[in-house]
Amino acid sequence: PALVAQASHRLLPEMLGEVYGAFGETEEGTVYDRLAGVAGGAALETLYLERAGAMAGGGLEDSDQTIHELKLIEVASRPASARVEMDATWRVLGTVGHAEHLHVRGNAYTAALVLTPVDGAWKITGFTLNNVDRTDAGTMVAAEDE
Repeated sequence: PALVAQASHRLLPEMLGEVYGAFGETEEGTVYDRLAGVAGGAALETLYLERAGAMAGGGLEDSDQTIHELKLIEVASRPASARVEMDATWRVLGTVGHAEHLHVRGNAYTAALVLTPVDGAWKITGFTLNNVDRTDAGTMVAAEDE
């Protein structure tokens, strides 16, 4: 746990990148499998249901999501027995497209996370989203024809 805590500034952006990659998938099995690669237990369920809720409530069935940047702003990690507890803040810059237009997004997230070894790999097993800052949510622009 101590080594994982020390490497959290490198490890967490990779894990979050996989989460956002999973969110961009369209096949439910692929979404779940990609999330399961970096998350387990209650966090896997939370993240999967978060994505499913966005799809159902946001009308994103035919959307195109592109993450342009994921930047870790701050992370405080501490080993705790056989796990690592983290308080992290990160910013995601991307676009979400719907038919005729794109929404530019620049949201910042603050969450408490727990990483635990699961089947020989460190995974996010605890995920509590504490804050979403949408002040840089961006604007809507016309989608380009390809």
